[in-house]
Amino acid sequence: MPHYKLMYFNLRGYGEGPRLLLHYAGVPFEDVRVTFEEWPKLKAKMPFRQLPVLEVDGRQIAQSAAICRYLGRQFSKYLVPKCPIEEAMVDAVHDAHKDFQYEIRDYLLISEGFAQGDKDEKVKMLKDVVLPAANKYFGYLRGLLIKSDGTHLVGKTLTWADIVIADNLHSITIIIPTLFDGQPEIKKYVDGILQIPAIKKYIEERPETPF
Repeated sequence: MPHYKLMYFNLRGYGEGPRLLLHYAGVPFEDVRVTFEEWPKLKAKMPFRQLPVLEVDGRQIAQSAAICRYLGRQFSKYLVPKCPIEEAMVDAVHDAHKDFQYEIRDYLLISEGFAQGDKDEKVKMLKDVVLPAANKYFGYLRGLLIKSDGTHLVGKTLTWADIVIADNLHSITIIIPTLFDGQPEIKKYVDGILQIPAIKKYIEERPETPF
């Protein structure tokens, strides 16, 4: 079995998807949580001067989406559809989720203290940016759930994108508790994924960190 070493900050963020996939598969790995003090010395050693980075027997893979796709295919017996078109659809769904993350990124950074912004600015951003982006995105997800079995986004089996997206949406609801208001299908979908035993166990035991 390859030796996996995942490097990211002591946050969930873009590193939590790979952590979840490795825990779900029951694969041992080094979970290296880089401090902000350590980061300047490590930065030049990273392929794109960013984290997360996954080392596989010493070879580096950068970019969170690439890491998740790699891990999903490594564990393809569980997490990648056999149909090439459905496999591409899984990639597309994850890319769409990253678009949504980018749309609401500023609000999350301000909420968690990583960027400056006052209360009035947050209220305006929530109303004018975050909730419209969420309503648009959840409309896409509802359409996918209708086409599948209602419990997965693509096909009728669990994929790596289900795990990554459901946990990330759950993390966002910690910051925005009203995110799923009026979205029963989305809440049911997320709750169902998070009840999978291996995922539930990891979430219950993982370190408490900022988003």
